[in-house]
Amino acid sequence: MNPSGERPILEARGLTRRFGGLVAVNNFSFSVHEGAIHGLIGPNGAGKTTTFNVISGFYAPTAGQVLFRGLDISGRKTSALAAMGLVRTFQGSTLFQEFSVLDNVRVGRHLGARAGFIGRLIGTDRLSERAADAKAMETLDFFGLQELAGEPVSNLPHGHQRMLGMAVALAAEPRVLLLDEPFTGMNPEETRRMMALVRRIRDRGVTIILVEHDMQAVMNLCDIITVMNFGALLVEGAPEMVRNDPAVIEAYLGSTDGAGHAS
Repeated sequence: MNPSGERPILEARGLTRRFGGLVAVNNFSFSVHEGAIHGLIGPNGAGKTTTFNVISGFYAPTAGQVLFRGLDISGRKTSALAAMGLVRTFQGSTLFQEFSVLDNVRVGRHLGARAGFIGRLIGTDRLSERAADAKAMETLDFFGLQELAGEPVSNLPHGHQRMLGMAVALAAEPRVLLLDEPFTGMNPEETRRMMALVRRIRDRGVTIILVEHDMQAVMNLCDIITVMNFGALLVEGAPEMVRNDPAVIEAYLGSTDGAGHAS
């Protein structure tokens, strides 16, 4: 998964992001290798969400670089990054509540679509559009949502909306999928189901980076974990090493037993 000398699929080099006098991310570097499930964690205010926002094009870096497949993508728009294969989900719902489940996934298909909107408009791209619809239904089937295809999103319970958000992102055919707190608000059964889906997505060839507070999920799901504190790198390594690292335990100040004892 991480052969020696293999170029990372995603890198942050000396990443810094300031908001006025506040330094939210401070000369932070890390790399993600293809095929990994890579966790980015840290106490509240550590800078992980800001890092995610810079990587995904929501903010431009104040200094430093973001590289995707060796290309400097620093400051590019989220739509351009999605077309390149770097797709991000959001902690809050960004679904179209009045649209059907299927229509939301169609929107996701267009995020990563190479075919032009003009072609679709004048009807020269109908074959491609039919193929996109078939892929959208296949994506719903992957998440077990196919029977809800015609339902308005507003009718879905929280857990189903979270899965649909993932389906929309996967429909864009990402190479790298950035998951922003995918387990927030889920009960233990929903969390287990979502963890299984994340593994299946990785098995389809998608590299995954996730920011998450559910330490038990992180420890059981991730191949490698990067821990931030005060905007900088604290520790990086395999879950077992991170779990038992004194600096990590101290950073969390016992606020989550999972930092030291997740199983």
